[in-house]
Amino acid sequence: MNASRLTIRRPDDWHLHLRDGGMLKGVIGDTARDFARAIIMPNLVPPVVTTAEARAYRERIMDALAPGDRFEPLMTLYLTEGTNPDDVEEGKTSGLITAVKFYPAGATTNSHGGVRDIDKAMPVLERMAKIGLPLCVHGEVTTPEVDIFDREAVFIETVLDPLRKRLPELKVTMEHVTTSDGIDYIKASKANLAGSITTHHLIINRNAILVGGIRPHYYCLPVAKRESHRLALRAAATSGDSRFFLGTDSAPHVDPLKECACGCAGIYTSINTMSCLAHVFEQEDALDRLEAFTSLNGPAWYGLAPNEETMTLEKKAEVVSFPAKIETEAGTVTVFDPMFPLHWDVVRDGAN
Repeated sequence: MNASRLTIRRPDDWHLHLRDGGMLKGVIGDTARDFARAIIMPNLVPPVVTTAEARAYRERIMDALAPGDRFEPLMTLYLTEGTNPDDVEEGKTSGLITAVKFYPAGATTNSHGGVRDIDKAMPVLERMAKIGLPLCVHGEVTTPEVDIFDREAVFIETVLDPLRKRLPELKVTMEHVTTSDGIDYIKASKANLAGSITTHHLIINRNAILVGGIRPHYYCLPVAKRESHRLALRAAATSGDSRFFLGTDSAPHVDPLKECACGCAGIYTSINTMSCLAHVFEQEDALDRLEAFTSLNGPAWYGLAPNEETMTLEKKAEVVSFPAKIETEAGTVTVFDPMFPLHWDVVRDGAN
């Protein structure tokens, strides 16, 4: 499909880091501008472990929105080995908690309090399976003997597949899938498994991080993989398969924490994701499937109605420019550079 103007239902982001404090205030507007809802990651310092903490964090997010912003944060809890099943059920029953996030300890930013022994988390996982509350997983093992590029495949084999066989009724979202192994595993599943795919993993492979010098603003976790994996992600995202949907994993860090001897993992994509995705889907002759990926598949998976509002994307002859950096109270954040010119723009008028 080739077109110069495309109207879709307003999209959602099913994996988002907003941080807190000055950073939250600096980045929330970029998400609220384009996205109606987002699954909010709980890996703050300290992490969002209880329903009461999630409620307080939601209030801070709402307070940070500008007047007139139409945005709904969908809150999650950070799974620990001591998470209280009753508290989790209360959070779901109240409508506040949309999912629980499983971070293997040490897998990514602020994940040191995550799960080391999954058997110790089984009481809450069993309760979640019973009440129908999804588990969002960061699908990587963290054992030092496993190569960083193999962590997702090993996680599927040694952690996720055994868990799903043990609790087949548990609804699991494999977040930020990065490998053909993950794509194939989801495709082979008969029920209760879906996957989110990020903007940047559709665009970069591991060369972006390393070729021509170390480029820290392309470093993320899970790390970008080989080109063959990127192509598998693009095929899945643009296929229309309802098991795959957008989760940007947009993760802002201030530049000094990226550009240092031990830089943080994370790429900030909220501001230009829709322009990047329109470019990718046009390349794959799949513009007619962009709405499914960004606006339909995710709500269906999480049991929500799609948004009634619409968004219009227009292809322009001139290059659509985005700032290279944004300024927040926490400091300067570098914006994702897709390394190609963007021509798709979000039309900001009364229709969206």
